[in-house]
Amino acid sequence: MINSSLDSILSVNIPSLCRGGARVLADIHFTLGRGERLAVVGPNGSGKTSLLAAITRQLKPASGDICLLGTPISALSAAQRARHIAVLGQNEAPDPRLTLEDYVALGRLPHLSAMSPREHRAVVLRSLTETGLYSFRHRTLGALSGGERQRAALARVFAQTPDLLLLDEPTNHLDPAGRAELLAQVKSKGIATVAVLHDLPLAEAFAERMLVLCQGRQIVWDVPEKALAAEYLYPVFGLTSVTVAHPNTGKTLRIYETPCLA
Repeated sequence: MINSSLDSILSVNIPSLCRGGARVLADIHFTLGRGERLAVVGPNGSGKTSLLAAITRQLKPASGDICLLGTPISALSAAQRARHIAVLGQNEAPDPRLTLEDYVALGRLPHLSAMSPREHRAVVLRSLTETGLYSFRHRTLGALSGGERQRAALARVFAQTPDLLLLDEPTNHLDPAGRAELLAQVKSKGIATVAVLHDLPLAEAFAERMLVLCQGRQIVWDVPEKALAAEYLYPVFGLTSVTVAHPNTGKTLRIYETPCLA
């Protein structure tokens, strides 16, 4: 039974996770509080997407436990998970003939018995408004740009009204302004979020906690300024960084350097 009054949304303890006989994760352990944002970072092949797959039960750890609001994920049905967890993946390919409104309405499927059609549509239209897509609601997905389709996918997961949002490289195919705008929209919703990100400056600005993975192992789970300290940054990413004060605001900025290009 889900206990929605708990402050901890997610707790993860994965001693080992295998895919196709090969171990893809080991010794992963962290918690996520209500409304907290966690950025999962690491080189390609470090196990970031596998971690999200474990949280959604697409992959099943051999031992350990993953709990949502105090309840083991393994004890929840697919329908129960869908009512509490929304996922924005990398390679979604919805039918391009769908109208934007109909596509976003798919996010309401886990909750169909809980509201009237009118109430469901109000949630959908609110999600479209929040993502700046209300005026496009009658267009087909095929008529949207890549950035608009990504915002449509975000509107769909917002319409799902989840307790936990999982984002797998959500800023792929977006320009710098589009990346910042999408993550700002997520941030404004106050939903507990686990986001796999490659852009370290963006991840640092977005998240309150950062999980650094390398070769399937947890290197550090901490606040971004500590997770990106030199003792982790260079061994994992091959990067160095310096911090400087913003000339106008005085805010501390981190500048990354790739040694081979310096």
